[in-house]
Amino acid sequence: MPLSLNTLEKDTIREVLNIGLARAADSFALIAQGRVLLTVPDFDLVPASRVLALAKQYDSDHYFVVQSDIRGDFKGATLLAFSPEHIQRVTEICLRMKGPATLEINEMQRSLLLEISNILTGAMVTQLANLLHKSIYGAPPTTPGSDLAVSLHSIIEASGDQMQPMVFTVVTQFEESSKKIELPLLIFFDRPTFDKMVVSIRSEEFRKASHM
Repeated sequence: MPLSLNTLEKDTIREVLNIGLARAADSFALIAQGRVLLTVPDFDLVPASRVLALAKQYDSDHYFVVQSDIRGDFKGATLLAFSPEHIQRVTEICLRMKGPATLEINEMQRSLLLEISNILTGAMVTQLANLLHKSIYGAPPTTPGSDLAVSLHSIIEASGDQMQPMVFTVVTQFEESSKKIELPLLIFFDRPTFDKMVVSIRSEEFRKASHM
């Protein structure tokens, strides 16, 4: 039976990630050449039975997806999905290049999207590691292409039908623009990892350390 989180625990995880993203914003600002605000307004837990259906919503016909595996004491992966409009916007802001909204990208744009994923995943994983006292890290980002099921195979295999996905929307606000970019960010943990994470955030030690 899948574990669940109550409202307070969800708020705690969201706040942990917001702290991590505040630090990531400084690195992002160097790329954007201006102040950047990154926040996670909310997130959902998704039933394990919907893992593949969820991932396949972000197919290569409509999104450019970047994956970063989570390794160490926690096992999982992040998927950051860029629509053509997302790509157009970050290209204009970060690369100072204008062009159509398309998935047909050049090498410079590809490098930018990989770096954005690297920054976001790295900041969140570091914050989780610090607060939960775990040794975890994000692997270099890759592009899984059209078959996300194959890309997520190692986690699915370890979890059976008990994988626990979390779905975040990272809101990115650039100083020079009144528009926001809302990037879908999916985090998949295998069941043993999710169990360990829930135990950690429910512990007295965590509550004292986090002051949340």
